[in-house]
Amino acid sequence: MSEDLQLPAPPAREVITVAALNRDVAALLARAVPMVRVRGEVANFTRAASGHWYFTLKDDAAQVRCAMFRGRNALAAAPPRDGDAVEVVARVTLYEPRGEYQLTIEALQPAGAGRLFELFVRLKARLAAEGIFDSALKRPLPALPRAIGIVTSLQAAALRDVITALRRRAPYLRLIVYPIPVQGAGAGERIAAMLHNVSARAEVDVVLLVRGGGSIEDLWSFNEEVVVRAIRVSAQPVVVGVGHESDFTLADFAADVRAPTPTAAAELAAPEQSALLATIDERRQRLQRHARATMEARQQGLDYAQRSLAAPRAALAAPTAHAADSSTRFRAAMLARIASLRLRQSEIVPALVRLRPHMSGAQMRRQGGVAQLGTASSELLASRRKRCDALLQALSHLDPSAVLARGYSIVRNNENLILRRAADTGSGDRVAITFAAGTAKARIESTES
Repeated sequence: MSEDLQLPAPPAREVITVAALNRDVAALLARAVPMVRVRGEVANFTRAASGHWYFTLKDDAAQVRCAMFRGRNALAAAPPRDGDAVEVVARVTLYEPRGEYQLTIEALQPAGAGRLFELFVRLKARLAAEGIFDSALKRPLPALPRAIGIVTSLQAAALRDVITALRRRAPYLRLIVYPIPVQGAGAGERIAAMLHNVSARAEVDVVLLVRGGGSIEDLWSFNEEVVVRAIRVSAQPVVVGVGHESDFTLADFAADVRAPTPTAAAELAAPEQSALLATIDERRQRLQRHARATMEARQQGLDYAQRSLAAPRAALAAPTAHAADSSTRFRAAMLARIASLRLRQSEIVPALVRLRPHMSGAQMRRQGGVAQLGTASSELLASRRKRCDALLQALSHLDPSAVLARGYSIVRNNENLILRRAADTGSGDRVAITFAAGTAKARIESTES
């Protein structure tokens, strides 16, 4: 080719960085390629710690990298597995740090689900935005329900499974079946109407909404908005067990508790009778042990109290005996002194009488003095006798038995010590009170100084 036939060189452009190039290409892809629907087989599926999903979508001829971020994959019924055939709705994007184009997944469904799956995704997103599925709305199941309502078809195998499980597990429960159609035209409205009816009748403590597995078309009644809202306004907690463990419906997200199967729903709602009986027996034994320990402690306290009160007058015996002995000795001493004075008087008076004729005037005066002395001695003796009687009377006042007889009492603490001040006691203290006749026990409620 001659030089005059060569194409002109393109106009010169400024030099750009690789990052700028990738950014321009990413913007070009975003403008040029609309949202696409792609079908393929999942490979190399991984779930990152952030919650994002990464996998490869491939067919017999090619493959493309895919990313489905946490906010979007939360709407998926279940994470895909390697080898699953799926359909995705995605944007074509460029991962700029590596210069690789990828699919950013907006929605994912099993291959063939088609229009219903798209409707499922859109309705789930709208209801989630309203807060219908918020975990804060979930109610706990009753710990010991008295009656369980089963909302399902009378012809459903799920009904037999649930009744069999409940009769085996909790024969003490009353079961009420509320029949509904579980699929077909108008089934959603009839399911919602029955849920409202169960709520209004208030015959049960918890509701089981169950049916067996099936295709997305078979389970679609449980994805209808009217059913979801009826679950949320139910007066009783609702357990949803629809399909198999891998099946998810919007009713599952709205339920207070989601069960993987109808049988599992029955097991979640009803405590097992044997476990309840074991709990009751364990608590009975615990109460018996507590009662026995309390009784033994009270009996031991009674034994201590009885030992301390075995002889309540024993503490008074020593001072009473001492007072009695002192009184006896004092009386004997006084009587002996009186006898001695009387003896001396009997000796002096006759002698004075015999000497009277021989006495001079001075002797007569002396005799008069002696007579006065006799009179004085008699008066002294009477005074001493009066003093002795007074002392004996004072001693009688010191006799503890006499003090108790006048209405006084003796108060002792648990250590058998006599209490003389209110400050020696405290609120709640137990005391023993000794009266003139008998004893009593009391507890201090309050004290004042």
